[in-house]
Amino acid sequence: QVQLVESGGGLVQAGGSLRLSCAPSGRTFSGRAMGWFRQAPGKEREFVAAMTWSGGNTYYRDSVKGRFTISRDNGKNTVYLQMNSLKPEDTAVYYCAAAVRLSTWSNDYDYWGQGTQVTVSS
Repeated sequence: QVQLVESGGGLVQAGGSLRLSCAPSGRTFSGRAMGWFRQAPGKEREFVAAMTWSGGNTYYRDSVKGRFTISRDNGKNTVYLQMNSLKPEDTAVYYCAAAVRLSTWSNDYDYWGQGTQVTVSS
C-alpha cells in the first residue's frame, strides 16, 4: 500500500522555524509534482506550496511567500517544507500530497499523507 509519511511538526513560538519532511513508503513518486496543504480547525483544507519533479517550477500561497520554501531531494525521495517566521495563523495540520501535474487544487492530488500537526504559539 502506498503511503506518504510526514514528519517534523511540533510546537513552536511565533517567529520560530520548523522543517517538515515527506517521504513515500511502498513506491517512489518519480516524475510527480508534490504539494503541501494545511487544514486548521473549523476551516477547509488549503494549498500551501507545490513543486514539480525537477524543481523548476514552484507555487506558493501568498501568505507564506518569503517565509516558506518547498524543496525536494529526489535521491532521498523526500520533499521538504522549510517554514520560517512562523505565525499563530500558520497553526494547522499539514499534509503532503502527490499529483500528476503541478497544481494548487487539492482534487488534482491522488496520494496523501496522514498529516503532521504544527502549532505556533503567540
